Amino acid sequence: MKLPQFEAMSQGQSPEALFITCSDSRLMPSRITQTGPGELFVIRNAGNIVPPYGSGVGGAIAAVEYAVAVLEVPNIIVCGHTLCGAMKAALQPDGLETVPHVRDWIKFAEPARLTVDELRPNLDPAARWRALVEQNVCQQIANLKTHPWVAARTAVGRLRLQGWVYDLEAGRVLGVR
Repeated sequence: MKLPQFEAMSQGQSPEALFITCSDSRLMPSRITQTGPGELFVIRNAGNIVPPYGSGVGGAIAAVEYAVAVLEVPNIIVCGHTLCGAMKAALQPDGLETVPHVRDWIKFAEPARLTVDELRPNLDPAARWRALVEQNVCQQIANLKTHPWVAARTAVGRLRLQGWVYDLEAGRVLGVR
């Protein structure tokens, strides 16, 4: 006996959003967004990073292209989170010598780190970490805009980009501008 919910899902997918978030095990995209099966197309990786277009082939780039060009999602949400280990590593990259792929991946957050250092040079370490989490969301949205399908669909109003930070301590979502 097939359940109606599974019957509908077997016909294909039509998610309302591409949700890009960190692979941190404390995050649950469906709980954060209060969505069910089939409502989100999800990319998870260390630091909720989206490499800029032209930086090589990778899973995140391919998933963005598929979500926008094929699934025609109307929304993309980049969701960072407080206490992000990837952002802590971006602030202290010296400890990454033994994990070269992680080190290279975290370099995609470097423009965000430089921005925080330039705009807010006197922050204490905890405030700097949190500021980097927020600025990294902004940086990843900027990176998304370099992707041709994203640029084309946002230009004609068929795609909306949003930035969020999930506050792990409070269990709430904060918008990022």
